[in-house]
Amino acid sequence: MVDQTEGSSPRISRRSVLKGLGGGVLTTGLIAVTERSVTQSNVRQVESAAVFGPGPVPLTLKINDQQHQVQVEPRVTLLDVLRNHLDLTGTKLVCDRGTCGGCTVLLDGVPMTSCMMLAIDAVGKEIQTIEGLAHGDELHPVQAAFVQHDALQCGFCTPGMIMSVKALLDRNPNPTLDDVKVAVSGNLCRCGTYTKVFEAALAAAQSARASSKGG
Repeated sequence: MVDQTEGSSPRISRRSVLKGLGGGVLTTGLIAVTERSVTQSNVRQVESAAVFGPGPVPLTLKINDQQHQVQVEPRVTLLDVLRNHLDLTGTKLVCDRGTCGGCTVLLDGVPMTSCMMLAIDAVGKEIQTIEGLAHGDELHPVQAAFVQHDALQCGFCTPGMIMSVKALLDRNPNPTLDDVKVAVSGNLCRCGTYTKVFEAALAAAQSARASSKGG
């Protein structure tokens, strides 16, 4: 935008200024059109998507091989539904921010902190809680091992610990001590019973292997 001849001072020409202004106006116009197009596209996508809430909506959850119907707001967590709507209180509310693992359940076999998951996002999933492990008075091998090895004190972390160990043994029937430590690394025990938890997990794995060989 500057005209300059040798030995002379820089001189701004009227044409250079007009060219600059024209380019700026064109660029601004293009940006405005693009932003408007993107916004309109987003609006169309939102309008075409299913909208839930803000009031209660009907949900069907498959928990421990049984179908449960609940009517809750979309903002309600899976933990809240389990404890306050279905009376499945084995899953514990401890930190309520996904850091302690006390509310761990299995979703399609994968450990999940239920306090950090909306119930509506669990629709169509296989949900398993601590209540679904025992068969009547017969404890699950992991539960039995926790009792035998005294792997609990206050008990708040125990359901989450058991669910994490159960998920580990389902995918790896012959775990090492390091495997167990990794599996329960998201489960916080304020009483410090980790050593007993490790012992119980390895004992449960050994018992399961012995049972499979005997069968």
